Amino acid sequence: MKREFTAIYKKSGKWFLAWVEEIPGVNTQGKTLKEAKENLKEALSLILETNKNLMFGKISNAKRESISIKIPA
Repeated sequence: MKREFTAIYKKSGKWFLAWVEEIPGVNTQGKTLKEAKENLKEALSLILETNKNLMFGKISNAKRESISIKIPA
């Protein structure tokens, strides 16, 4: 399954800061924009995997389905 998220990058001094707009806590940095992008993909993957493991480890007989909402621009 492929999902898309919004990555935000900001130069701050000698570093590039990066975070995912839709998921609080997914953030990182890198000395180059390329490094920040790679780090952000890894951070997002780890957070999604951890959240999934936590959720399914604690909830039995859970049902999964897609949900869509409109987000104001």
